[in-house]
Amino acid sequence: MFQIFAYLRYWLRSGNAHGLHSPFVFGLYTTVICHDGEFGAFSRIEARRRELLRSSKAITVRDFGAGSQVAGAGGALRRVRAIARHAAKAPRLAQLLFRLVNHFQPATVLELGTSLGLTTAYLAAARSRSQVITFEGCPNTAAEARETFEKLDLKNVRLVEGNLDHTLPATLAGLPKPVDFVFFDGNHRYEPTLRYFEQCLAKAHENSVFVLDDIHWSAEMEQAWEAIKVHPAVTVTVDLFYVGLVFFRKTQPRQDFWLRY
Repeated sequence: MFQIFAYLRYWLRSGNAHGLHSPFVFGLYTTVICHDGEFGAFSRIEARRRELLRSSKAITVRDFGAGSQVAGAGGALRRVRAIARHAAKAPRLAQLLFRLVNHFQPATVLELGTSLGLTTAYLAAARSRSQVITFEGCPNTAAEARETFEKLDLKNVRLVEGNLDHTLPATLAGLPKPVDFVFFDGNHRYEPTLRYFEQCLAKAHENSVFVLDDIHWSAEMEQAWEAIKVHPAVTVTVDLFYVGLVFFRKTQPRQDFWLRY
């Protein structure tokens, strides 16, 4: 029910390219966000999705975050096909991430929350020269993701296993280069979301792109999104309801956009 009302608020407030006065956001919206073309990598990744959706395998899932909308937090025995159906990002959103990476050409990509590795695969396939570092807390889920990477022959993915509260600071501290692109999908709660944001921000630069998943998933996530929007380092945000885009471009005027997707 919360998400229904959140979507109604978003729909009443959001618009499309008409009336967009920011050349940067107009170009991003018309050529990247709303682009519906097919890329060669899509069919192979979606074939892996179909394979996971047919799987009868069951694994014990340990969730360090707020839990999925289906199973909740904590350890539970779950079918891989159920995870693929309910927890994996839908093709439309995963392919949006592909297009964003393909457009901005980041060298270092972080994904906070691997799951079965389908979204990771889209991030990695978008630019083979990127280093994609993805974080997963559950060992059994991580094993399924590794199988995804092997089957898709993705050589540019590094999977970091363990509690994100510990693995993210340690990994960031060891990075020799700044972070260009971050997809936040690791913990759908207010305090961890802001903490991870600040930790990644310390390694970001003016042209970094942050994408936050499920910004209207709960009151806590909406609160976190509003706090990020007013952060002094943030110049431009784009609310697509399902995800929020954050930019730090100093040449851009301070603006928030609500765009239909």
